[in-house]
Amino acid sequence: MRMTDTPRSATHDDAAPIARALARAFHDDPMMAWFFPDKATREAGLRSYFRTLFTRQYGPHGVCERTELAAAFWVPPQAQDKAVPDEDTLRELVDILGERAEPFRRSVEAAAANVPPEPHWYLAVLGADPAAQGQGHGAALLRSGLAKADEAGLPVYLESSKEANLAVYGHFGFEVLQQVHLSEGGPTLWVMRREAQSSL
Repeated sequence: MRMTDTPRSATHDDAAPIARALARAFHDDPMMAWFFPDKATREAGLRSYFRTLFTRQYGPHGVCERTELAAAFWVPPQAQDKAVPDEDTLRELVDILGERAEPFRRSVEAAAANVPPEPHWYLAVLGADPAAQGQGHGAALLRSGLAKADEAGLPVYLESSKEANLAVYGHFGFEVLQQVHLSEGGPTLWVMRREAQSSL
């Protein structure tokens, strides 16, 4: 049965299915594999990680949408101070990450150092359960957020640690601005930007 790929606003009650979909989506993501190197416990760790990000950070302060098998977390310009985790969220994430907490902190600092000064929308998280691959869930969520940014006449930024995603985002108008190499064996982050596009 084909699950609906129509985006809708996510609520607190969606935390469990969102965490489940994103944990599966990011299981082979280089950044998440760096945070959770043990494959046997990675999915459980990722579920806790994404649940915390949603319930404590992006759900209350961002624009979060989901389909049946995918989710996206966006940060509009008025919430840019929430683009990186606050101290309470960091403490909870540190507990989840355990001995990988320090690499996580460094990645947060690296991301914060690259926040552009211009008003913009930020795509913090976008992922679809592999069971939805090829069904348009991720693309539908991406288009929904990009339409909001375009309506406001603002660019969109994101970072990706998965090189295979660059062509996908390029299809939607994103261009690579720079590469950020994380220390101590961390992955490369590609910082990407998409100029606002007219609906005319």
